[in-house]
Amino acid sequence: MLYIIALPLIVFLAFKQKYKESIPSRFFLFKNPRFSTSNAVWFHVCSLGEARALKPILKKLDKKNVHITTITQTGQSEAKKYDAEVRYLPYEMFLPFWIKKEKVLVVLEAEFWYLLFTIARSRGAKVILLNARISDKSVKKYLQFAWFYKKLLDVVDTIYVQSEVDKNRFLALGGRNIEVIGNIKLEGEIKHTKEYEKPKVLTIVAGSTHESEEKSILAAFIELKREQKDIKLIVVPRHPERFENVYALMQEAAKDNGLSLSRFTRQQDLDADMVLVDMMGELNNIYRISDIAILGGAFREDVGGHNPLEPAHFGCKIITGKHFFHQKELFKYVHHVQYVERDEILEALIKAQELPPSMVEEKINIQPVIDKILEID
Repeated sequence: MLYIIALPLIVFLAFKQKYKESIPSRFFLFKNPRFSTSNAVWFHVCSLGEARALKPILKKLDKKNVHITTITQTGQSEAKKYDAEVRYLPYEMFLPFWIKKEKVLVVLEAEFWYLLFTIARSRGAKVILLNARISDKSVKKYLQFAWFYKKLLDVVDTIYVQSEVDKNRFLALGGRNIEVIGNIKLEGEIKHTKEYEKPKVLTIVAGSTHESEEKSILAAFIELKREQKDIKLIVVPRHPERFENVYALMQEAAKDNGLSLSRFTRQQDLDADMVLVDMMGELNNIYRISDIAILGGAFREDVGGHNPLEPAHFGCKIITGKHFFHQKELFKYVHHVQYVERDEILEALIKAQELPPSMVEEKINIQPVIDKILEID
C-alpha cells in the first residue's frame, strides 16, 4: 500500500539525474534482473565509499564467484570495476521473488534491511555484517526500536564492528558473535590515476562538498585571497548533479571579486584562481597536488562527513567540520586534523600553513574476515 501511495513521488524522483538509473532499477526492476548464477559470495554495499572498500577483500577472494548489490548510482559505477555480477538492490517488496540461493551475504556498514537478511538466510546464506557501526547520532533511535533490531540480528551469524563502542551497542541490541577488527577502509589501496603538475602557489581543494558548504568555503577563500595573492581554490563537489549550481555560485564569486574561474571539463588545467572539477574520479588526482584539503560533508548536521584517509595519504593538511559522525572511526586514525565551524574556516586556512601534513599510521588485519568467508561452503 505504501509503495502504491508513494508511486507519484518515486516517478518524479526517477527523472532527477541523481536517481535516473537507480530508482527504475530498484523500484521497477528495470534492467535489474536476478543474478544469473547462485551459490556465490554476495556483497551488499550502499554507495561509492563502501564499494571501494571491497577492493582488498575481493583481491583475496580471487577466482570466487562474487555478486554485488548497491543502492546508489556512484556505488554501482564503482562496483562494475570488479570481476563480479553487479545489480541494484531492489525495494524490499521484490526481494522474495528476486533473491536466489547464495553461500554467504556480506553486508557493509549500516545497511540493515530486514527482508534482505531473512530471505537470504532462509535460502541458505550465512549473513555477515562487515565494518558494522552505529553512530553516536543514531544510537538513541536504534535503542528505541531494540525489539525490531533484535529480531533482525537474530538471523545474522557474525558481526565485524569498527570499534569497542560499536560492539557494546550491537550487544545492547541483541547481536551475537561480534568481533572488533577496526575500519576496513584502512586496508584499501589509495592511488591516483593521472599525473597533474603541482601548481606553484598554495593550492586548496574543497573535496566532497555538499550544498551550502561551498558558499562558506568560497567566502573564507576570498577573504584569504585579499591578503595572500598566491593561492588557488579547486572545488570538487560530492554529487555530479550539483556541478551546474556550484559553477553558478563560483561564477558569482569570481565576478564580484575579479578572480579567474575555469571548469575542468572545458580546460583541463589548473591555471585559474578558482577551478571547478566537474568530473568524477578526479578527487585523488587533485589531492595529490594540493596543500590543504577542506573535507566536505561535516559542515552540515545531516551528512556525517567523508573519508579522510585519501587526503591524508597524499599529505594534505585537512580541515573539516565537526559533524563527522559517520566517519568518526576513520578520523581516530588520522593525525593533525582541524575540526572547525563554518565561520572558522578562514582562521583554519591561515593556521594550516604552519601545521604539519595530516597522516595515517595505523593498519588493520582483514584476514579473519577472509577466513570466515572461505570456510563457508
